[in-house]
Amino acid sequence: MTIAIFGNALRSETIREVKHIVEFLQQRGVGIVLSRELRHDAFYREFPSVEDYISQTGESIDFALSVGGDGTFLTTASLIGHLDIPIFGINCGHLGYLTEGQVNNVDAVLELLITNNYTIEQRSMLEVTCQQEGKIALPYALNEVAVLKSGLSSMITIDVTLNGEFLHNYKADGLLIATPTGSTAYNLSVGGPLLEPHVNAIILTPVATHSLNIRPLVVLDDSKIDIKISSRNDSFLLSVDGRSQVLNQELELHVERSQRTIKLVRINGQTFMHSLKDKLHWGK
Repeated sequence: MTIAIFGNALRSETIREVKHIVEFLQQRGVGIVLSRELRHDAFYREFPSVEDYISQTGESIDFALSVGGDGTFLTTASLIGHLDIPIFGINCGHLGYLTEGQVNNVDAVLELLITNNYTIEQRSMLEVTCQQEGKIALPYALNEVAVLKSGLSSMITIDVTLNGEFLHNYKADGLLIATPTGSTAYNLSVGGPLLEPHVNAIILTPVATHSLNIRPLVVLDDSKIDIKISSRNDSFLLSVDGRSQVLNQELELHVERSQRTIKLVRINGQTFMHSLKDKLHWGK
């Protein structure tokens, strides 16, 4: 078995946890490769046998560990998602809906992983495109595509067309288009609905809408969503899983379910409902 490890090298707690994980896995004869971000001088000195992760060798990786919070998990997914490598998250952050393992029981979790006590779930993604090719560098989202006002500008106007039919003219700080996986992320914080990860749906949730009668909308995941923005400063912010760029309002966006999926590793016996109850403290 070979495991690739990813994490934020700027966080001391992540480095400390990665070192522990490397030592644990080496003792059990597991092959290890590290992301280039983690593979710095300290790891060269302490673990000379640990190799660099090279994307072209993705077929030799059984699965990847993402050590950090949900942000680290999303970064890992953006780096290796196209290689079809399953990802397991170990939480060093806060809530961590995507990161199932916890640092306080990491040894037990790793033991389950290396003895194949896990299942793999396929999670849907979104793809955002525009009429000018190359304007969107990283178009794939596991959580959400968000169009937001840029800087200190007033609210923007967002015209949304759904499957060729005009849906609504949103006047708001922004609009989220989220996957079921992303329902527990930005969507949750702005009052959107929670969905089970395997529901075949897409969520449209306004951010600070000017009209109180506008509510989040759940549509089928084969829907085609076209967006046109109007802003007083002629620009808007496009955020794809937190990766943001400012675009001119003349650019019209198209969002739909991607052909790509992300493989997420889940420990046997752990469920989405268990995660919800644990992280939201339901019944406690």
